[in-house]
Amino acid sequence: MKTLYITSVLAAFTLGACSEPPTDPDTDATGETITSNEASTDEAAQSGRIDVNARPAPQDTSAAITGEDLAWRIQTLASDEFEGRAPSTPGGIAASQWIADEMSRAGLEPGGEDSTYFQRVPLVEATLDTTASSFDISINGEPMGLTYLEDVVYGTRRIEPAVDIENSGLVFVGYGIVAPEYGWNDYEGLDVEGRTVVMLINDPGFASGDPDLFNGNAMTYYGRWTYKYEEAARQGAEAVIIIHETEAASYGWNVVSGSWSGSQFDLQRPEGSMPFVGAESWITNDRARELFSATGLDFDALVEAAHQPGFEPVEIPGAEVIATLVTSHEFLDSRNVAGIVRGTERPDEYVLYMAHWDHIGMRESDDPETDVIYNGAVDNATGTSSILEIGEAFAANPPERSVIIVAVTAEESGLLGSEYYATDPLVPFSQTVGGLNMDGMLPTGPTSDIVVIGYGASELEDHLAAVAETQDRTLSADPNPEAGYFYRSDHISLAKRGVPMIYADTGSVHTELGAGHIEELSAAYRATAYHGPEDEFSYDWDFEGLARDATLLYLLGERIANSREWPNWYEGNEFRALRDEQRSAD
Repeated sequence: MKTLYITSVLAAFTLGACSEPPTDPDTDATGETITSNEASTDEAAQSGRIDVNARPAPQDTSAAITGEDLAWRIQTLASDEFEGRAPSTPGGIAASQWIADEMSRAGLEPGGEDSTYFQRVPLVEATLDTTASSFDISINGEPMGLTYLEDVVYGTRRIEPAVDIENSGLVFVGYGIVAPEYGWNDYEGLDVEGRTVVMLINDPGFASGDPDLFNGNAMTYYGRWTYKYEEAARQGAEAVIIIHETEAASYGWNVVSGSWSGSQFDLQRPEGSMPFVGAESWITNDRARELFSATGLDFDALVEAAHQPGFEPVEIPGAEVIATLVTSHEFLDSRNVAGIVRGTERPDEYVLYMAHWDHIGMRESDDPETDVIYNGAVDNATGTSSILEIGEAFAANPPERSVIIVAVTAEESGLLGSEYYATDPLVPFSQTVGGLNMDGMLPTGPTSDIVVIGYGASELEDHLAAVAETQDRTLSADPNPEAGYFYRSDHISLAKRGVPMIYADTGSVHTELGAGHIEELSAAYRATAYHGPEDEFSYDWDFEGLARDATLLYLLGERIANSREWPNWYEGNEFRALRDEQRSAD
């Protein structure tokens, strides 16, 4: 395969402290001699003498949280050897074993099932046969000619070898939301059985700009694609078409086509426990506009109407979906990886750290020059490496309460590993004091703040603010609330069960270069590398900035683990009642 050693996006993270490759300083990765006045490490990588995607040689790590240790762990997890870390693949199995071995080496006790480091997560892998499958929309009998990946992506979660959809009429249902607490029902008075519902991504609050509608500019769970498919199934729809829009989704079509193609995973579920529509699909904005125009509808006017209270669904006249989805299924297991540092005084009370170890894996290509491995260096070798660093630090100095470190699987497939943990926790939730989630930590360098995704949710923020002062940092709200990150990472699986969770990200204001610099890097990463093969390791990242962030989150956990406090959700938070009930039953 073609190895992309560094992209312009990742090169932009050259902000100071750089890591040296773990190779003999007098030779490169190919064994060729180099002199001290030759090119820099990253220049050598670009020239091909050092393959940054090769697994580095083993090295000792220290109990201190250091940039050098983080760099080695991130490069290892993001190496080509692990083939993008897809669940249940040889690369994914090897990656999860490496994480378990690292936990053992760092001094953590097994925290999984049967005195192992693993928790079995039963999955079903669905692979669409794209040569035998089709999905198109006919308008008055004339097919639009939608091209897979270019115009549309589609699949099914039904455990059936073939799903056929014939002449399923289309109806535009706005955002496809039923939210009684907001007085909103896009399906009111509508029978969608056997029909295809067409909807917008995100929710009315984002589109309207009204701070009093839903949660204003901040995406709610109702804006997530996962909710939209589930609600349509509850309503009895035959298929769903989500209209992609980059700003509303917070990612481009390249992310949709890359993430929803290839094998897809779901949890093995009891038969009949959850309904699914026959086809779950996305369509590009341009082809959606073409559909509406060809059927005599004003797309922009309907979008405007959709975020107004009282919106009523609109038939798309003469339009029908005709589809055949041929899918093979394999029932297999992946695994969460867990290690424990036993508390010295209250070992039955736990502080939890969580990060997902999986990524997208590999994609097929007939072009030998195409990079087919989605290495997932930022997403989420950074977070997984950070919780290993934190676990190693705790193992060297155990706190009063226990600490459980959990690397979960199948986050990229819909938070499946954390969802399974939430239904079968390794530690009872009544004994889980609180948790921290680490996901996609951009190596942007030192910041004067720390961003809290879903800011204003729990008392964990008060503790984080206290330890942030020791680094002369303050707390900031998510600068991109419309992206709905609070509902897009693993902490939400436990939050929905009442456990206080905090998702803290790297800061938004660089100590020297300001907020604009961080915004530029974040936007470039989302546009160019996120969920793409360009998300690769670089020696020129600022690992000391990452170490500073990991140290801060270590200090947060240490503060809670050495106290008798039980942080709760703030009064009025949607999860407060669940936690109160959980604690009262103890």
